[in-house]
Amino acid sequence: LVPQGPSMDASKKVDLKIIIIGALGVGKTSLLHQYVHKRFYEDYRTTLGASILTKVLAVDNTPLKLQIWDTGGQERFRSMVSTFYKGSDGCMLAFDVTDRESFESLDNWRDDFLEKVIPREQDFPMVVLGNKIDICERQVSREIASAWCKEKDIPYFEVSAKNNINVAEAFETLAKQALTTYKGIFESYLTDSIKLTPNDKPKKSCC
Repeated sequence: LVPQGPSMDASKKVDLKIIIIGALGVGKTSLLHQYVHKRFYEDYRTTLGASILTKVLAVDNTPLKLQIWDTGGQERFRSMVSTFYKGSDGCMLAFDVTDRESFESLDNWRDDFLEKVIPREQDFPMVVLGNKIDICERQVSREIASAWCKEKDIPYFEVSAKNNINVAEAFETLAKQALTTYKGIFESYLTDSIKLTPNDKPKKSCC
């Protein structure tokens, strides 16, 4: 996002783009609809490409409008999905705790995202969601997922889209991270603008 205006007005709504990525069937669409609409549907069609929902909330007294992009997880759509990364302010990595393969693919999803985001920032606002904790047949323990996230310095949330466990907390944590980064970029933008303005005009030489 390119900051507008001479100063940051806390009362002015900030638009942030959040993107959800992860393997096919981990529940990205379910998580998004639970957060935005407070509803859970058993059956969703596979997301082809991306769909977008919006959510308005306040973080640190700043009104936010989140534009949340739900992306398809099929491998054959990977190159198309990566075109949606541009302009993102925050990234949500999702996996299914009952599907070890979806967890093991997180490295690839994360690396692909960071490679496409310009400028590349290792500390880009990001959270990881381990979905479907309401199902007993786990293949990925909390300890294993937490260790992976700790190594990458990414907040980890165990969530259930079906039972609405930790869903809002995860989205709002990411929104707060994204807003903090946005404000930092804004302040840097202002500082650079000031530096580009010379304090003194060059003196004219006398004849």
